[in-house]
Amino acid sequence: MVGSTSNTMWGGRFAEGPAAVMREINASIPFDKRLWREDIAASKAHVAMLGATGIVSAGDAQAITDGLDAVAADYAAHGVADDMALEDIHMQTEARLADKIGPVAGRLHTARSRNDQVATDFRLWVRAAIDEADGALTALQRVLLDRADEHAASVMPGFTHLQSAQPVTLGHHLMAYYEMIARDRSRFADARARANQCPLGSAALAGTGFPIDRGMTAGALGFDAPTANSLDAVSDRDFALDYLMSATQCALHLSRLAEEIILWASQPFGFVALSDQWSSGSSIMPQKRNPDAAELVRGHCGRIAGCMTALVMTMKGLPLAYSKDMQDDKPPLFEAHDLLALSIAAMTGMVASATFNTARMRAAAEAGFATATDLADWLVREAGIPFREAHHITGSAVKRAEQLGVALDQVPIGDLCAIDSRINAGVYSVLSVDASVASRTSLGGTAPPRVRAAIAAARAAQEGGGQ
Repeated sequence: MVGSTSNTMWGGRFAEGPAAVMREINASIPFDKRLWREDIAASKAHVAMLGATGIVSAGDAQAITDGLDAVAADYAAHGVADDMALEDIHMQTEARLADKIGPVAGRLHTARSRNDQVATDFRLWVRAAIDEADGALTALQRVLLDRADEHAASVMPGFTHLQSAQPVTLGHHLMAYYEMIARDRSRFADARARANQCPLGSAALAGTGFPIDRGMTAGALGFDAPTANSLDAVSDRDFALDYLMSATQCALHLSRLAEEIILWASQPFGFVALSDQWSSGSSIMPQKRNPDAAELVRGHCGRIAGCMTALVMTMKGLPLAYSKDMQDDKPPLFEAHDLLALSIAAMTGMVASATFNTARMRAAAEAGFATATDLADWLVREAGIPFREAHHITGSAVKRAEQLGVALDQVPIGDLCAIDSRINAGVYSVLSVDASVASRTSLGGTAPPRVRAAIAAARAAQEGGGQ
């Protein structure tokens, strides 16, 4: 009976029993091998400091450095093996180093712990991920600027509640997403600044008694300074959460743009046609072109937000300092990074290659009585009528236009005067969609000159290294 129960519990790949389960649950090498470049870099910085301070001899330091270069070359050529017995990338690298140079490899771990080692590697990886995201988002911004410049005067309906509200220009609409992406880049930049302190030298949790030079290792790895508290340094994952929260906000913005593209590409809207590169056909309906890339960007947002939530839940109850739960910090970061990179690249390609149907957009703007607010403003400005009364008069004019089946600027002057005698023929100067758009000259408004000025300012900021 005991044997039967044992086989039921530990069958399959866990046939060895608890030892096999423990080996697999304890090992992180299947995913943290992604940190091998950072692990090599941090190890080289550490051994250089050990040599400079005399903690290890110059000869041993050089042998270890050369050995690390050889291990890195092997990783680059053949990848990192999923050796579960070696648990993680740190033990894997140390074992490979020992294969290369023998027992002297053991001196590399002097004055450090896997706790400060992984915290350093992970910060290096997150810092590079932020730089990668910033570069990709800059490219997306440039595409948005180019398309906005092309359509600075292309009239389309502006929406609230997904109802036609006031005319805007397509350029103005695209520049709204430029501003969102600028905020995303700013959030990533803030996250990078906070992350750029070096935990190396904090050891397990209390620091070390060796006369190390933490400023030297921090500088060698491009950090602004060493971390100030060893307990915090090894247990902190705020930098990872900052990245995930920035990625989530960015994915949210990409998802909003994706949703608009999906709507605009539908036949009832017909505002945009996606290139074949960013859409696909139906398996049974040959007339369809599905906005698959946009839909996947929209879907990726949920997964990225899930990654952020996963790490928040992992960290929420951990006491100081390091706990093994924190081994699970990397998979959500890696997944979010990969999904975000795909989403930004796809959105950049879609916006760059999209064909906008500006005639259809203009017709939609003209059909929705979108210049009603312009009529109300004219009554306030020209006839001195309080806005609430002007709003009521405008509602009556819209009702008359609906009865006649025409746009506001096509309602006869006699009909308008019958609604309110203070209306005169001068009102037609504001009732076209072009006149409406041209009148919105306030800072941040949709008037084409304002849009072009915003584009010029954005280009100048980018050329100056801004966001």
